[in-house]
Amino acid sequence: MSDTKSFLQAVKDRRTYYDLKAESPIPDSKIEEIVKTAITVLPSSFNSQSARLVLLIGDHHKKLWDITQDSLFAIIPEAQREATSAKLSGFRNAYATILFFEDPAPIKELQAAFAPYADKFPQWSEHTSAIHQFTLWTALEAEGFGANLQHYNPIIDDKVKEEWGIDKDYKLIAQLVFGTPNSPPGDRPKIVNFKPIEETFKVFK
Repeated sequence: MSDTKSFLQAVKDRRTYYDLKAESPIPDSKIEEIVKTAITVLPSSFNSQSARLVLLIGDHHKKLWDITQDSLFAIIPEAQREATSAKLSGFRNAYATILFFEDPAPIKELQAAFAPYADKFPQWSEHTSAIHQFTLWTALEAEGFGANLQHYNPIIDDKVKEEWGIDKDYKLIAQLVFGTPNSPPGDRPKIVNFKPIEETFKVFK
């Protein structure tokens, strides 16, 4: 993130970009540093540290979206293939993808150690992943990338794990696609019937 950009401004600036190209405004080493920082310092319930991240760049990134297309073509009607291929090409044309996994092993350990909360730990694991997704999305866009978040799991899970030697027990949660924007994201959609702030936020002091 730029030293001159505040965190809240970066949050406000974060948008969904679909029109991306396979270029990067920063070196790959900087991308790796951002991802490593996120997975090192971001919080998790009971310090479970259950997040597992995989960064795919170049041919590895393209391979992911080839796998996704092959997996979808195996289950969708032929009439939908052209539109599906066009959509996936947009992701493939980007620069890189981050895969967000959750490791169930520390979750199971915590369930055994803190039985009264056992049913909550899987939900808190999802919270952990969401924190990582949002932080990296925001941080990458602050560096000049555009990004969009995808969810082709569980359709692609097995092939992805096989291709990159990922633990079969890991749970794939999301895929963050990013690259240099080809065009602006468009105007923010207007929210119809947005609830008054008085109903959604309270302060007591």
